Amino acid sequence: MAVSRVTLPGPAGTTLGSEDYSLYSGLTEDELIELAIERSLADANRSSAQAMANKTPAAQSLTSQASKQHCPPCQQKVAPPAKPPSSNVEGATRSSFVTRNGQRMVAWRRYDGTLVLPQPEEEVNPVIKAITTGDVRTLKQLAKSDPDSLTKPSKEGWLALHEAAYYGQTECLDVLLKVQPGMINKRTLREQTPLLLAVARDKLSSVRYLLEKGADPDIANKDRETPLFKACERENVEIVELLLQFGSGVNKSCIQGWTALHEAVCRNNLQICQILVDAGAKVSVPNMYGITPLFVAAQSGRVEALRFLIRHGADVNSQAGDGATALYEACKNGHEEVVKVLLSQNADANIAAKGGLLPLHIAAQRGNDRIVSMLIPVTSKARVRRSGISPLHLAAERNKDDVLETLIEAGFDVNFMLSNDRSKMYEDRRSTALYFAVCNNNTDATAMLLEAGANPNLDIFNPLLIALRQGCIKTVTMLVDHGANINAYIPMHPTSFPATIMFCMKYLTMLKYLLDNGCDALSCFQCDYGNKPHPPIKTTRSRREDLRYTSDTPHNTKVQFCEMISTPAVCRWAGPIIDVLLDYVGNVQLCARLIEHLDSYEDWAVIKEKSVPPRPLLQLCRMKIHGLLGIKRLKLLDTLPLPGRLIKYLKHEERTTELT
Repeated sequence: MAVSRVTLPGPAGTTLGSEDYSLYSGLTEDELIELAIERSLADANRSSAQAMANKTPAAQSLTSQASKQHCPPCQQKVAPPAKPPSSNVEGATRSSFVTRNGQRMVAWRRYDGTLVLPQPEEEVNPVIKAITTGDVRTLKQLAKSDPDSLTKPSKEGWLALHEAAYYGQTECLDVLLKVQPGMINKRTLREQTPLLLAVARDKLSSVRYLLEKGADPDIANKDRETPLFKACERENVEIVELLLQFGSGVNKSCIQGWTALHEAVCRNNLQICQILVDAGAKVSVPNMYGITPLFVAAQSGRVEALRFLIRHGADVNSQAGDGATALYEACKNGHEEVVKVLLSQNADANIAAKGGLLPLHIAAQRGNDRIVSMLIPVTSKARVRRSGISPLHLAAERNKDDVLETLIEAGFDVNFMLSNDRSKMYEDRRSTALYFAVCNNNTDATAMLLEAGANPNLDIFNPLLIALRQGCIKTVTMLVDHGANINAYIPMHPTSFPATIMFCMKYLTMLKYLLDNGCDALSCFQCDYGNKPHPPIKTTRSRREDLRYTSDTPHNTKVQFCEMISTPAVCRWAGPIIDVLLDYVGNVQLCARLIEHLDSYEDWAVIKEKSVPPRPLLQLCRMKIHGLLGIKRLKLLDTLPLPGRLIKYLKHEERTTELT
């Protein structure tokens, strides 16, 4: 089996061979290459650190001073960093290694630590070598002996002039332009000019030289980024001033409409902002999405830049392409200080984005209580109503309880219903903030809304049904105590019995609670077929995992209790369910299907006997009293002036032996 040989850079030029097989045999070729790269980069960093450590303080000081002075490149013994491929970001670190086939490879590590795919190492072009080392003498000799080599492009379209500008070798630039002065504005395949490359690398002396030699300061790259744009991106004040002195267009925009002022504002560089404005930069020019520099400042939380733009006449109420204002965007991103500044400058809090949401809506959705408090006094409740959605809905949907409490205290209508268009966005056609809170199983928000007067019976699909499906007895109790319809139905899925019973068949304690509070148990025993044979049942499952039931009868026929309890998910509890229901009805007749269920398990025989009329007199009397009292007074049994034993009897809490 062949063993890969990878030369690892290091003090001794480490090579992995057969002697290291036991240690590296588990690594693939790619893993070995990556190991070599890691070792090379680590050694390079370690060597650099060691060299600095070996210098005396005096020597370090001299080195620092020398680096600030301009000295001829040919006298500098340390070569500048190698240029990475055009497909990678600037600032990448180079590493070389040798594969098992003896091929020399080069790899690059980006600034974020990721590796670029290794490539074969190209032979060093003598012109490029002379430029990178600042060897002006050799470059002059090459210019005389082989002038064509100066104009031969690389595979990325780079000429020798681009290389000299990239590395900031001003004297090399002078040599090259004397040979071919017409190359000064030549572009690479990415349409980069020598001037743009020098600006992007902060090479001030080269930038000045190129401009003085007639370089066009407005030629942009493939993304339409001008040298001025790049200088603002680099936050290089001297180069910005220099470019403007040579007539650079201050309002030129990149491919997305972003200007130099946009870039300076994004970086909160007030010095550059001032220079640009003094040079004629427009403070309210929009990009292709309608975003102005003011919008950028608000979006990114640049308070100083925001104040600067306002002082220079920027419109605080300008809107982006989607209708959003700077205030809206600041609220969206939680920039409290920006919101404060904008409001102090009379920013309109009642301008809605195209989606219809106001700044208050988005602040409530994001849960910033302090921003919500600032917006409430300046937001029109009439404008909120016209939007078709309340900030209460958004706070409840995102479980922003602090914001919800603030909005309730500010008097926002807890019973405000979504507009029809917004309600249609939800499959269940929800309408109230209470529904959102119950759906999220947020008992604190549910309690806040109910105590503030929320009506639990406004939604098409009653929130009580949601709470029952979730099995949350705390929410169910709160809803029932505040008047939720104990006999709620589902309009789009009609049943002959309350849907509340359907949703709590697996929770017998919850079922008993509903029945104690007046849920209609008698409807469960009213079957259209009685003792006759029942048609077969077909079941399908909806997207929301709720069962829908159909039979051979017409589609408009309501689903009956005996059909619901016969589904595979519920039939195993048929006996106990029927047993509980029988405690809340008088004389009833079980249909053939219910009897079939009770006959399927011998322990359920006593339940079948319990259903045979006549029912005990005590049970009949209790049902009669329940009917006379009604649902509302049944909930208030504990407050009625009745003996304790009678109250227990009416609530099914008595023991039969004590009353007989």
